Formats: sequence, C-alpha cells, structure tokens
Amino acid sequence: SSDTPELGFTGGEPLLLGESFFEILDLCKIHLPTTAIHVLSNGRFFSYLSYAKRMASVGLTNVMIGIPLYSDVPWRHEFVVQAKGAYDQTIRGILNLARCGIPIELRVVIHRYTIDRLVELAKFITRNLPFVHHVALMGLEPIGFGKTNLDALWIDPADTHDKLASAVEVLDQRGIRT
Repeated sequence: SSDTPELGFTGGEPLLLGESFFEILDLCKIHLPTTAIHVLSNGRFFSYLSYAKRMASVGLTNVMIGIPLYSDVPWRHEFVVQAKGAYDQTIRGILNLARCGIPIELRVVIHRYTIDRLVELAKFITRNLPFVHHVALMGLEPIGFGKTNLDALWIDPADTHDKLASAVEVLDQRGIRT
C-alpha cells in the first residue's frame, strides 16, 4: 500500500535482474512515493558508471544502497567474499554511487576475519569514503554461508568489544553515523 514506510531489496544480488530491477524501482517511485527504499547490493555492478547513473535516473528521494566492505586490505575483502577483483569493483561502485548522489550505507559483518582490522577499516572509511551516510557494524548471523562456515567465522562478541568500541569512536569523531 502507499503508506508502506520502508521496502528492502536483497538477494543474492538484486542488480542481477538488470534493467528489470530498475523498472521495479521506477514502479516504486510511482506507487510508493513516500516509501524509503533500502537496496542491499555487493556494489560491484555500480563499478560501471552506467549502472550508477541509471540508479540516479530513477529519481528516488528516499533510497539507500547498503554495500558490504570487509577490510581496508583488498585480499582480505576478497577472501571474505570469495571473489578475486571484488575489492576494486566494490570501491569503484561506492565512488560511482557517490558521484551520482546516491546515499550509501557500508555494512561490515564482524567475525574472525574482519575483527583484527576493524579499526584500520574505520580509519580507511574516514579518510577515503567520508561521504557515506551510515556504517553498519553487524554481528554474525548463523544463516546461509554464515551457518555453513560458523566454526571458521565465529568469534565471541565479548572478544570484539575493544576493537568495536575503537572503530565506533574513530567513525564518530569524524561525524559518520554508525
């Protein structure tokens, strides 16, 4: 209904739908003009400026693209997502979205392979991506690959406190919503 407060798109990767995804967003603009739209994407399609421009052309006034960024170090991000070249594509996608005026949420799932460089990632974001609208530091959910690889990924949340607090402080000091 037209009073829907928020609508989220996730997957997999919603942009695998190609132009059909943008057509869905066009319909959202028409039929849900006041609804906040939250798209979870790996950001890699937006490394092509044409996709970022197409996203902007929809003209949604209340949209946020949530993109995972797991490290300031390319090989670590690529290990987590299990895709060679993903880091550069993700960063280019983030920069292209920003260039086109699309609000961005960076998403970091905290687990054994992300916690040790979390503070460095926060510093990287403040230096290189200070335009992001929000950084979500998230706990590991035992679903999908998280469930399959739980033994390899799991870290007791109590053991993340110091690095998590330091990362939040770094981001907060630079005015980045976290």
